[in-house]
Amino acid sequence: MSKNTNVTWHESSLTKELRRKQNGHESTVLWFTGLSGSGKSTIANAVAKELYNRNIRSYVLDGDNIRHGLNKDLGFSEEDRTENIRRIGEVSKLFVDSGQFVLTAFISPFRADRKIVRDLLAEGEFIEVYIKCPIEECEVRDPKGLYDKARKGIIKDFTGIDSPYEEPEQPEIILESNRYSVEECVEQVISFLTAKRAI
Repeated sequence: MSKNTNVTWHESSLTKELRRKQNGHESTVLWFTGLSGSGKSTIANAVAKELYNRNIRSYVLDGDNIRHGLNKDLGFSEEDRTENIRRIGEVSKLFVDSGQFVLTAFISPFRADRKIVRDLLAEGEFIEVYIKCPIEECEVRDPKGLYDKARKGIIKDFTGIDSPYEEPEQPEIILESNRYSVEECVEQVISFLTAKRAI
């Protein structure tokens, strides 16, 4: 709930439907969730490139990048993680309203937080993409050296080590990034969007 009571919602002169019509495609959130090192950002950016090649407007919101700006005031406590996802949900909704696809690459470890974002959007506008990868494989990849620091106690509350990751129970898409190449994962996402008639 807003702390400021002196605000009024101002309706836009251009509706979501008009923007979608202009763009020639639907607008949706593709919410990439999974452990650190599972491939969320890599796959999300590869999907965005394929959408671009098909003349479909999209934008990637990456967890690390967002924490350099919009959410630089947040840490990694459970409360801050929840606020991080809440803000991203609101930004994602704006992209959907603008008629674009938004691809978010966030660990987003808690089911309740992901549900908050889903509930912000209309039916069918939130597509949960679970990048499923065993933690052992993520640790082998460890592109940022975070697992090693977490194991040594340098990083606290690290997802998968001393903070839980709650797997999605009914994601729209599951991508097993330890079994399939980035290109194959992209094809799975594009096939889903095509079957859904979103593109």
